[in-house]
Order: sequence, then structure tokens, then C-alpha cells
Amino acid sequence: MQRRTLLQSAAAAALAGRLTPAEAQHVHQHHAAATPAGGPYKPRVFTAHEFRTLRHLADLIIPPDGTAAGGAASGAAEFIDTLASGSGRLADIFTGGLAWMDHWMRGDQGQAFVDAPAARQRALLDLIAYRRNATPELNPGIVFFDWARRLVVDAWTTSPAGYAALGYQGNRGMTTFQVPEAALRYALSRSPFREG
Repeated sequence: MQRRTLLQSAAAAALAGRLTPAEAQHVHQHHAAATPAGGPYKPRVFTAHEFRTLRHLADLIIPPDGTAAGGAASGAAEFIDTLASGSGRLADIFTGGLAWMDHWMRGDQGQAFVDAPAARQRALLDLIAYRRNATPELNPGIVFFDWARRLVVDAWTTSPAGYAALGYQGNRGMTTFQVPEAALRYALSRSPFREG
């Protein structure tokens, strides 16, 4: 299968909400192969401003915490741009959503989303992060943010940075398996069979 066909297949899977880890890995490999060694990534779909906004949004969705890379460092914007290059519909969702955020913020602050004060950026994301806030004015932002959040998380969890942060060791054999104590406590706290 040609790279372009695989990329279109991955974009279609993302649109259907069924992007597999293998497809996500292909997207990461595709944008890595398209980036000159040591050079900056050149967006295929987004303008420089849109790409900068998307990188910033990725870090707002998954902030770097000192020990783990955030959304931007994991290549989430590159991942989304690469996927969008394989699907006009996905490209429209993101270019339209980024434009909506800028339009909203210009009405509120007189500047683009990425240039607005951090508190105003968070306030907008708090509005569009929940469907319960749905109004005719906010609906486009809510739909867009749902897409952005999902694809940033997909990009992060399937990137080397995400693997490292999650402690994913790959498909390796183990002599013994220990369920992490925190996972056991969480599962037991939600179990109908818990004691007390």
C-alpha cells in the first residue's frame, strides 16, 4: 500500500472515531519522514498562525509537567496536520475550529486566541469543554474542541513522549505480572463487591 493511501485510511479511521495504534504510528512515521533531518516541520494544511495556535492548544490540553512532554512536544500538531492532509473534511474541521476560536477571542479580547491572556484562553476552553454549555454560539467551538482534545490525546499516547510518560514497555514477555496498587484501589473503590 502506498503511503498516501495509508494516510487517507488513517484519516478516515480518525473521522470514524476508530484510529488504531498501528494507524497512529503510521501517521507519526509519515510526518517524521516528511520533516528534513534537524529541520522544522512544515505544515501541509495549516497556515503558520493556525499551526502555532494548534501547538499552543495541544499544550493546553496536555500540559508539560516537568517530567513528561506536553501535547506540543509530542508532535500533536504535526500529527493532526498530517492526518488533515489526508482528509479535506478533517482539514475543514480544524481550520474552521481554529478560526472560530480566534473569532470568539477577538470579540472578547480583541486578539487571536494564541495571543490572548492565559486566563481568557482557559475561560474559553472551560466553556467549550462541556456539552452542557451548548448554545447556538458555542456549539461550533464545542464540536471542534471535542475533535481537538481527542486527536491531541491520540497523538500524545502513541508518541514516544506518551509511551515514556505512561510507562509503556511494549509487547514484551514478563516472568511475573504485578497489577499496580493504585489501579487495584481504584477498581475496588468502584466495584459493587467492595467491602464496607
